[in-house]
Amino acid sequence: MYQPRLGHAHLFVRELQRSVAFYTTYLNLRVTETVAERSAFLTGGGLHHELALTAKGMNATPPQSDGVGLFHLAFDVPDKRSFAEAYQKLIEGNVQVSPVDHQIGWGMYFRDPDGNMLEIYCDTRQESDGAPQWRGENRTLTPSRIMAELGIKEG
Repeated sequence: MYQPRLGHAHLFVRELQRSVAFYTTYLNLRVTETVAERSAFLTGGGLHHELALTAKGMNATPPQSDGVGLFHLAFDVPDKRSFAEAYQKLIEGNVQVSPVDHQIGWGMYFRDPDGNMLEIYCDTRQESDGAPQWRGENRTLTPSRIMAELGIKEG
């Protein structure tokens, strides 16, 4: 019997180069292929692409957050230090970020230039303050707690 796995996400964007710049800058993805200045394929690892982007033009309608459909795309980082590095880069780029401790992982939510919701997270289930399963409860994740992973004291 076949065992499917998620291969990639494909997002419609307004302006291809703006979106490529965002995803390569803040998620450290790299472009593997472009097609006719209209589509781009990006990867963070060994696959040809995990993310495909296709330009729809500046008049394209924004994502709808109050209906059925995709809530967000999540990108995994290996540890809290990597999470903190991504957080710092987003903050320095003036990207509005909402961090949260899900107890099974640290997550931070933010939007790309077209309003698509994204998350960067790291698994913390094996940490001393982690939990084996998410029970629908979150803890506050402060900027100082995040930056402490880089040895930076805030405040």
